[in-house]
Amino acid sequence: MPSVEREDIHAAPGMTPESRVLSRLLKERFSCRAYRPDPVQHETIETMLRLAQNAASWCNSQPWQVYVTEGEATERFRKAFHERALADAAAGSPTTESDLPFPAAYKGIYKERQREVGWQLYEAVGVAYGDREGSARQALENFRLFGAPHALVITTERDLGVYGVLDCGSYLGTLLLAAQSLGIAMIPQAAFANYSPLLREFFGIPENRAIVCGASFGYADMTHAANSFRSRRATLDEAVTWLNK
Repeated sequence: MPSVEREDIHAAPGMTPESRVLSRLLKERFSCRAYRPDPVQHETIETMLRLAQNAASWCNSQPWQVYVTEGEATERFRKAFHERALADAAAGSPTTESDLPFPAAYKGIYKERQREVGWQLYEAVGVAYGDREGSARQALENFRLFGAPHALVITTERDLGVYGVLDCGSYLGTLLLAAQSLGIAMIPQAAFANYSPLLREFFGIPENRAIVCGASFGYADMTHAANSFRSRRATLDEAVTWLNK
């Protein structure tokens, strides 16, 4: 599968001091799957969210509405989320329900990429090929928020449809960079969206808001094996088609 490590392009043509900062943030950002317990100061979280408010959106609609946990609220949410996932696992019949359709299938190169990053994680944490119990145990870490001291949920106005979701994607990408610039680690999680009724009840999310995704965040535990690998990126030739005639 064509792929490259995250490129260091500091010497690339046209790079400026600002683009070098952006390059470093993009290269160093990763999906953190283990956190230190110490919380992020409220004022720092506010700074992160203020930075993310500069995200682009269709007609400047800014459709995102974000719900953030701190302190005891995080622990209550972690407990409720984890217990629901454990109950589903024990019953063998998940009660998941999302506001937005999940991908119908991952095929071809997209399936290859999904498998590659999955096995990078399993190899890092010592889950052997065919160890279904081990892989299930690791998957349940999603519902423990990977030990993070904070969680957030991103929602969009239902009436805005796919463009509201697209704008929330723009917001999420900006939020990830804002977090990285402040030394905050974060992992976006589709697992949140798959439990929309639970989230709607816990956070008091009204029916006119569709749940797009969630994320866990805090300070990374860089001693944990789950944070020891980095996903690779497709080559530019694979991702870009040039038209010059």
